[in-house]
Amino acid sequence: MTLLDRYILRRLAINYVLALAIMMSLYIVLDLFFNMDEFTEHGQPVFDVLWTIAGYYGINMFLYFAQLSGAITLFACMITLARLRKLNELTAMLASGVSLYRVAAPVLGFGVLTTALWYVDVEIIVPSLAPQLSRPHDDAAGTGTYGVWFLNDHDNALLSARQFLPHSGELRHMLVLERDSRGHIAGVIEADRAVWEARPGHPAGGLWALEGGRHWTPTASSGTRFGPEQRMGEESMRYYESTLTPGDIEARQSTQWTKLLSSAQLLDLLHRGHVDAEVLQQAMHARFAGPLVNILMLLLGIPIILSRDPSTVSNDSARCLALAGACFLAAFVGQSLVWSGPLSALPAWIPLIIFTPVAVVLFDRLKT
Repeated sequence: MTLLDRYILRRLAINYVLALAIMMSLYIVLDLFFNMDEFTEHGQPVFDVLWTIAGYYGINMFLYFAQLSGAITLFACMITLARLRKLNELTAMLASGVSLYRVAAPVLGFGVLTTALWYVDVEIIVPSLAPQLSRPHDDAAGTGTYGVWFLNDHDNALLSARQFLPHSGELRHMLVLERDSRGHIAGVIEADRAVWEARPGHPAGGLWALEGGRHWTPTASSGTRFGPEQRMGEESMRYYESTLTPGDIEARQSTQWTKLLSSAQLLDLLHRGHVDAEVLQQAMHARFAGPLVNILMLLLGIPIILSRDPSTVSNDSARCLALAGACFLAAFVGQSLVWSGPLSALPAWIPLIIFTPVAVVLFDRLKT
């Protein structure tokens, strides 16, 4: 690493911290502006409301970083290169025989480093906080109760409950529909109350202890399916083994819950077949395409802002933001689209398909 590399990287690090603080603060202020009534609707004292807001956004900052990491890196790199041009430092580098490609090298290296931070965030930190990140604004503390309906469990079963208490890991009036491979009901489990018991040696980490648990299955003489004339055999049931922990149930209340899982968790769900395979495949492809899109945004912006002429910095900065913003928007739209069929994963790769040739042309036209 040369003196020039250290100089550029130091500037990049400073501008990255500033961009991170500005963009995260702006995101939080805008979100709070539109959702302030959700925090105050319970009539809590001012101190409790402020504490709830601080806790909510303190946790959700990791999710916001996952969404804005590419834009933050681009903004920091753009400011750094624009400042080098404005102060004629770039001209001095070129006069000493340093090419623009060599100047771009530490910038791209910095982009790879920040992409690694994004990977740690989405693969380790966000999955560990998934239950808290799925909470709505009006239940930031997770003390509310709500119904759970037909969540996919192991062996094609469907779990429901009239009330779920996430703070205590409790289900009330639980109902489980056991189904065969064709989706027909093969048994029913019912319980007045189910409490999660953590057991370190258990594959799922624990199981549900049932109060008033009952298990109904068709008798051998009446066939294997449920029907109006079937005879039912009933037996008491003390425990229900499930792959759905209280944290899993809470996380799945979010419409975007698959984005809160790690790649290993997505693959595990895909192999178990508990969730629609197309939804999981889309989430997996979006996870793989995410870091590539972040790097692509840099590749689109660097050739525009990295120019010899210091007088056109403002215009080039606007062009850089417009092109990289179009790429960011395409990635956002692609991850929001729900396609079915053999091309269900295509939306995640749309920005790479469209903008990669553009980045190649821009770098090829770079005058150095």
